[in-house]
Amino acid sequence: MAKKAELLEKAAELGLKVTEKNTIAEIEAAIADTAKAEVVAEEAPATAKAGKRSAKSLREAEEVAEKEARKEAGDTTPADGTEATVAKGPKPVTRPLIERRGKNYRKAAELVESDKLYSLEEALDLATKTSPSKFDASVEVHVRLNVDPRQADQNIRATVSLPNGTGKTVRVAVFAPEADHKAATAAGADIVGDETFLAQLDKETLNFDVLIATPQYMPRLGKYARLLGPRGLMPNPKSGTVATDVTKAVTEAKAGKVEYRVDKQAIVHLSVGKISFGTDKLVENAKAFFDSLTAQKPASLKGGYVKSINLSTSQGPGIKVENFVN
Repeated sequence: MAKKAELLEKAAELGLKVTEKNTIAEIEAAIADTAKAEVVAEEAPATAKAGKRSAKSLREAEEVAEKEARKEAGDTTPADGTEATVAKGPKPVTRPLIERRGKNYRKAAELVESDKLYSLEEALDLATKTSPSKFDASVEVHVRLNVDPRQADQNIRATVSLPNGTGKTVRVAVFAPEADHKAATAAGADIVGDETFLAQLDKETLNFDVLIATPQYMPRLGKYARLLGPRGLMPNPKSGTVATDVTKAVTEAKAGKVEYRVDKQAIVHLSVGKISFGTDKLVENAKAFFDSLTAQKPASLKGGYVKSINLSTSQGPGIKVENFVN
């Protein structure tokens, strides 16, 4: 009975609802259950009402840990116990890019050896034979340079007069004093004016490809910078479109003077003529362009100037050209 009395005292201290009617075994079991519950409560982390220690956050953290463990183990079965869905039918097959091209393009591409570096003359001759388009396509030169366009001295921008022109009809507009109007018209300018020309710009009428202005008239074009700039029509001294000799500027623009500049990827793109020019004229134009490009090599540049050269027609396959510049 002494043992039972001690157990009842201990149970009373723990706040258990047991009496003398309970057996010693029942009292001991109640005390043991209470002790076990206290141990579990001590081991369990204390939770807060909100934040990272809240019950919700702890539960979500456990779910994320479980998901990462399943991912590392390569277990792709659904977590809810349902069966994984299996895609029906054969696995989709992605065709090579050349097979997704048109029939005419594939036929033209067969003439080009993808691993071969052609000389400039061979590449231009091959370009005239690999145009899949029905129109008179342009022959384009793409040169990747070893420059950083973000550096002011390496931001290549210049003009070149192609000996045989570009094959395109260039519409030239001249914004100059009235004294220069007659000479500009005689040189072949399509639009000549001062106040009347500004009235066209006010209406956003841009029916020209090149705009030439005299230095004293340039400030008056400032308000139209947002209209002309994004379209590449704003006159610039580097491109020769800001000139005191209006007649010479118009003649050069009509004859095939074009501007080229390096883009953000350090590549220069330029059309050197049409397929109808024939190989000889295209070679003359291309050599004039490369002579101009070579002259623009920055003095601060270390290493080679040109990384790679490629040719292509408007819709034709690319042709790799041997690097004869470096």
